[in-house]
Amino acid sequence: MSKSLEEVHQSVSTQNKTTVFRKILAFFGPAYLVSVGYMDPGNWATDIAGGSQFGYALLWVLLMSNIMALLLQSLSARLGIVTQRDLAQASRETYSKFINYILYFLAEIAIAACDLAEVLGMAIGINLLFGIPLVEAVLITVLDTFLLLFLINKGIRKMEAFIIVLVTIIGFSFIFEMIFAQPEIGQVVYGLIPSLPNESALYIAIGIIGATVMPHNLYLHSSLVQTRKFDRSPAGIKQAIKYNFIDSTIALNLAFFVNAAILILAAATFYKNGMFEVAEIQDAYRFLEPILGTKWAPTLFAVALIAAGQSSTVTGTLAGQIVMEGYLNLRIRPWVRRIITRLIAIVPAVIVILIFGESVTGKMLILSQVILSLQLGFAIIPLIHFVSDKRKMKGFHISKTTQVASWLVALIIVSLNAKLVYSEILGWLETSENPLILWLTVVPLAISFLILLLYIVFKPFTVLRILYQVLRFWCLIFPSKIYNR
Repeated sequence: MSKSLEEVHQSVSTQNKTTVFRKILAFFGPAYLVSVGYMDPGNWATDIAGGSQFGYALLWVLLMSNIMALLLQSLSARLGIVTQRDLAQASRETYSKFINYILYFLAEIAIAACDLAEVLGMAIGINLLFGIPLVEAVLITVLDTFLLLFLINKGIRKMEAFIIVLVTIIGFSFIFEMIFAQPEIGQVVYGLIPSLPNESALYIAIGIIGATVMPHNLYLHSSLVQTRKFDRSPAGIKQAIKYNFIDSTIALNLAFFVNAAILILAAATFYKNGMFEVAEIQDAYRFLEPILGTKWAPTLFAVALIAAGQSSTVTGTLAGQIVMEGYLNLRIRPWVRRIITRLIAIVPAVIVILIFGESVTGKMLILSQVILSLQLGFAIIPLIHFVSDKRKMKGFHISKTTQVASWLVALIIVSLNAKLVYSEILGWLETSENPLILWLTVVPLAISFLILLLYIVFKPFTVLRILYQVLRFWCLIFPSKIYNR
């Protein structure tokens, strides 16, 4: 099997570094490319809606989502470091050809949906900042495909530097937004205490969690960690896992800061002034100047949005290459692959905007998140199976405690996403003029996905192993009954 991202595989040496700081610095970078997926335009809508409707009350949801994301991304990095396989390659080696084709197809749809959100977000930012019509702004986003090609040819470190600059722009933009908005610090701290004001808050909370862990990020991280060349001894592997965890912690906490800042900004401006219905990115942009009294507030908001969209599209397109090469073992010219990925996102966006107008962009962003939700379990569950496998992980498998925590996180995320998808399908059935078409297409498709998900959950377990685990569990709960017999 070919190496993951072969053109940059083991291209960054971490050896012969004179100080610990230089050693750590050599490993820094992959998590920043991953972190932009956690602050992409798809997250902005849920953060703005949460802040405008419920003030600071849902900040704890963002914090919980960040902890979940950190756990899953650390598992993804561990898989890549230990096995030298990305998640797509590991799936290809584990499942049958038929199952792999389905998983590949679902991953491609998820990446296209994610790219759609990023393209729309970037286009909205260009539209708001420069007044360029939205359709033309969408077409402009094609150009960053060539930017990605240029950066990857210059080496992975140049690409990481470019993404870190964009993340820094987003971060500084929101630091100034916080200065303008002057949020109530006491309320911010209080928002970190778990609470749900009402049932509507639960729906927004599900949306926030659903938009947090991106399936393409798990494929991406397991590949990017392989760009580092390090000592393959047990001590070297252990050190690489440790430094990549530090990298992930810093990068994902920066993403948490950005998401929290968006929610806090919405709370300190819209919620405070009784504007509870602000959920669209365009509306948030237009209301910032009159509320905060400075033209810099909407300008910085649009600049951060463009930077978020640009950085996310770069990493999303890279994930597309990893998924295609991993599942199909198929290599095509990178620029062809990236053009295809971008067109899959741009063509539907242009057609929908031309037919229905610019007012549907918010609905398209939500739809992209629902599509992502459908695919999430098909990335998380195989990942947990792989890093729990003693044979695959050569002694670096995760502990029982981490396994329990991982399955709990997977259960929460998949359940909440399933509820979100169920609610959307129910809504479509109730509002559709011809629900029979949905009953014959969408509903059977959703049931098929559920059956496939259950297959992936139980695939590694034989009947004897399942019975053994049930017996062990029974012994732990009722030890006295076993001993008495």
